[in-house]
Amino acid sequence: MCGVVGISSNESVAADIYDALTMLQHRGQDAAGIMTCHRGQFLQRKGEGLVRDVFQASHMQQLAGNFGLGHTRYPTQGSSGSALAQPFYVNSPYGIALAHNGNLTNSAALSDELYQTDLRHLNTDSDSEVLLNVFAHELQRQGKLSPEADDVFKAVAALHTRCEGGYAAIAMIANVGLVAFRDPNGIRPLVVGVKTQGEQKCYMVASESVALDVLGYRLIGDVDPGEALFIDASGELYRKQCAINPKLKPCIFEHVYFARPDSLMDGISVYKTRMRQGERLAHKIMRERPNHDIDVVIPIPDTSRVAGQALAHELGVKFREGFMKNRYIGRTFIMPG
Repeated sequence: MCGVVGISSNESVAADIYDALTMLQHRGQDAAGIMTCHRGQFLQRKGEGLVRDVFQASHMQQLAGNFGLGHTRYPTQGSSGSALAQPFYVNSPYGIALAHNGNLTNSAALSDELYQTDLRHLNTDSDSEVLLNVFAHELQRQGKLSPEADDVFKAVAALHTRCEGGYAAIAMIANVGLVAFRDPNGIRPLVVGVKTQGEQKCYMVASESVALDVLGYRLIGDVDPGEALFIDASGELYRKQCAINPKLKPCIFEHVYFARPDSLMDGISVYKTRMRQGERLAHKIMRERPNHDIDVVIPIPDTSRVAGQALAHELGVKFREGFMKNRYIGRTFIMPG
């Protein structure tokens, strides 16, 4: 579970990606990275630590380019270290960078396929590098010197047939544009937004809608399960369903704990979801223990506060703080080690 963001604009995007990553910091504290494309060259800065620690003013000044990617990492697969910080990139074909949120359940089998059949080298044990190389291989098979939207969609469709698990990814093809896609079950979240700068529309793709809000992007909606987006170098947006039988089966942990409460996921408010969870729990308690002796409701962890308030209100009992979180440390659930 990580945070990803991609922006296509008519202005430099590095500062906006930085701001978006700070809004997605809760999704990963192990490492952070930004990669931009300027005149066909990838420029990057990534490392271990929080967003504010990885990027200094001098780094941001070097990240020129009107489209780019950002990532905050919470390591669920693969080891830790600066080599695992994303985005990853490959030189062939075209030059492709990718930021990924999710887990590939057949990563080991795909690694063998990539080496033995596709003749591609993997440098880490990260399933994100596996996903990048599968996409790169399938795009290379299209055989185009300058890939277009249909070529990208065919590559994503082939990727869906090979990759298993939950994944939401944003890729950047040098001098071509941005690509975003979501697994056929929509397990991991991904949203897209738009804003107008001058006479051009600028697009942003991110893990959660809060990242769009802070930068003034209007939420268009979610990337559908199995769908792919392509934003070309001129800023034109293309969308296509690339999975054979997509079904929305999102991860409930996003709504229970992981996502920010002010986010919208698949058109559903995370805040309202947690509030309803507290109400449903209260109804169950009243049904199974009508003579309960509950005196007070205490939220643990911090993200249960909304559900706890609704639970206390429905039961007619007090809501109190029993454990105080240290606001000067990160989320302990996803702390490295």
